Amino acid sequence: MRVYIPATVPTLRVLLDDGELGSPPVRAFAVTPAVREWYSVTDSAPDSGAEELEYAALREATAASLRLIDADPTAARRRVVVAADIPDEQVTPRPDLDRAVVELSAAVPLSAVAAAHADTADAEPAVRAAANVVLEADMGSDDAQFVVDEAEGYELAWYATQEIGALIELL
Repeated sequence: MRVYIPATVPTLRVLLDDGELGSPPVRAFAVTPAVREWYSVTDSAPDSGAEELEYAALREATAASLRLIDADPTAARRRVVVAADIPDEQVTPRPDLDRAVVELSAAVPLSAVAAAHADTADAEPAVRAAANVVLEADMGSDDAQFVVDEAEGYELAWYATQEIGALIELL
């Protein structure tokens, strides 16, 4: 199953240095049965495409990355998501937390990583501003949510696994 793990630039460094990511249970996002059901109810097209559902899971992980940035004042102000292919038996949906949340029963080996997604330099000011107010947005502040929404307007760039080292050096 393809999973999307919210991360930061320091997380990418750990992935390369240690050859794996996370300590079980690892929280991630994926296309779960609850995501499929939600999209079939809210989408005008009854059979949402697989790409659209994967994009929804990626966006959830992107939002979670913003919270990780807020928690780490030393992290570059760029959202990061690691995409990995994990055996189904290691993935447990957690609909009690959110429709796309899953827990992984093992650390994610570098060999399972399919790609990394990260903000480009043009998104950095918006991400910095959003990280400063993300908790206020979570608590219901419309003004803070507006700032977070501005950051969400930036798409993450795609990086192949072999480009992760170069990506870290850029940041």
